[in-house]
Amino acid sequence: MPELNFGNLTVTDVVLAPMAGVTNPPFRRLCREAGELGARQAGYEGVSGLYVCEMVTTRALVERHPETMRMVEPDPEDPIRSIQLYGVEPKTVGAAVKLLADEDRADHIDLNFGCPVPKVTRKGGGAALPWKTDLFTEIVTAAVDNSGGIPITIKTRIGIDGDHQTYLDAGRIAQDAGVVAMALHGRTMAQHYSGKADWDTIATLVDELDIPVLGNGDLFTADDADAMREHTGCAGIVVGRGCQGRPWIFTDLVAASHGSTVRARPSFREVSAIIHRHAEYSIDHFGDEGRAMREMRKHITWYLKGFAIGGEARRDLALVSTLAELDDRLAAIPDQEYPDAADGPRGRAGSEKKPHLPEFWLDSRQLSPEQSLKIHAAELGISGG
Repeated sequence: MPELNFGNLTVTDVVLAPMAGVTNPPFRRLCREAGELGARQAGYEGVSGLYVCEMVTTRALVERHPETMRMVEPDPEDPIRSIQLYGVEPKTVGAAVKLLADEDRADHIDLNFGCPVPKVTRKGGGAALPWKTDLFTEIVTAAVDNSGGIPITIKTRIGIDGDHQTYLDAGRIAQDAGVVAMALHGRTMAQHYSGKADWDTIATLVDELDIPVLGNGDLFTADDADAMREHTGCAGIVVGRGCQGRPWIFTDLVAASHGSTVRARPSFREVSAIIHRHAEYSIDHFGDEGRAMREMRKHITWYLKGFAIGGEARRDLALVSTLAELDDRLAAIPDQEYPDAADGPRGRAGSEKKPHLPEFWLDSRQLSPEQSLKIHAAELGISGG
């Protein structure tokens, strides 16, 4: 069956990857609505997928920073409230999970061990953290022990680079700690988003673990998802950059997962209506039209990919400050069919980079006393998510 079982939760085997600054409640709502349409088209009556919130910092959550508390507000119509946490201190991670459990704020919690951003990894966080097996073990154990039965999953990468792989050890440790599923992005930290995702590592992890393994990396169409399932045997797929400016990809993914061949190819006028709805959801969420439209600008750029619009119109749309202005500028552009150029990779892939790590990080798989004292700083610079 094309379903995932996370503890007491059962959903279609399609997951929206948490992305900082992207997967806020308005965008998650659009993706979920698209997934529900795909489920209806395929005649499926269950939950259409898992739509995970953007990464939330555990310290900021425990300290109840206002912006962080806004970030964990759910889409009120989502049947599963899914939150991803980032943390580097076991006690703080445990406290954050306990807060979510005690206050009934989540139905599923994911732990981020895949972030490749230098400001995170140079302090030992994100994709750098699983290298320290003692710290990794303490964090996942603290999360499971404080979850109150909420299913805990993790997301990670292959490792720091090709010579310092961590995913197999991380999978074994997480499984033993009681984590119910693991997602693997088939790239190293050094790769960021460059090159091609190594799906063979996902297949290796599937063979190694008893818990469900989800695959992530280079998923831009329903055909890509089918190819990953066939190549790796993974229990589900996790889509990140492939949905930027294309929430309707979840219509395709969910429909395909349940055997439907229907695919969404919206015209420009239909995409304009989606952009308008996205902006309305954002205004409702933020309660501030100006802020909502500033948040919309990056999404608008992604929505326009592949359409024949012209440089001046693109620049004008990237600077909109009101919903009325957005509608006027979209209405001025002639309708057109969905272009083939709108498919494919989104955002900048960049190139492989030298890993940014704390001093002497790779000397041992265990934290040194000096590193234990400094790890606290890995969280402070990302307050609020």
